Amino acid sequence: MTISGAGIRRMRLLRSMKQEHLAELLGVNQATVSRWEHNQLALSAEQAAKLERIFSSPQHALVDAALKRLVEDSVRPVHLICDRTHRLLAASRPRQTEWRAPLGAFLGRSLFSYASAEIAAAEQSLEERGWHEGRLSSVTLATGANGNVLLPIAAGRVIWERIMLSDGSAGRLVTTIG
Repeated sequence: MTISGAGIRRMRLLRSMKQEHLAELLGVNQATVSRWEHNQLALSAEQAAKLERIFSSPQHALVDAALKRLVEDSVRPVHLICDRTHRLLAASRPRQTEWRAPLGAFLGRSLFSYASAEIAAAEQSLEERGWHEGRLSSVTLATGANGNVLLPIAAGRVIWERIMLSDGSAGRLVTTIG
């Protein structure tokens, strides 16, 4: 696959993908993606093949758009994050009403800094439980309050569900259940 830097940028933007996310999918850093887009660095054959797989499936982007719409239209407090980076991908209106800042303040940013101690501990246990290898697809956990003013988390119960996204990465659906 031969693709110009402008082509990489165009394809990335058409999918509403940040350089940082594309870099994560390709196993490089954000600066490398920037250099590709500015024609300052050539892609290896392996990187070009991975890029082609990421960009070649427009129908999968429709599936992600449908998932985003379902999350946003949910009547339950739910949000979708990138499973690895904890970047916020979508949130329902009931979830947004819990927050003290507009959705735009959090969208595309990692929410992990807002995690309660219980959430951080559960996150630490995922690796040994086989979460990232797909041996475990959902986890129910008790959360404590985080005491944060902008993005408060109340004590309660949530379920984490691992969902594969069209670009090959995993998402995590976070739903308050009590």
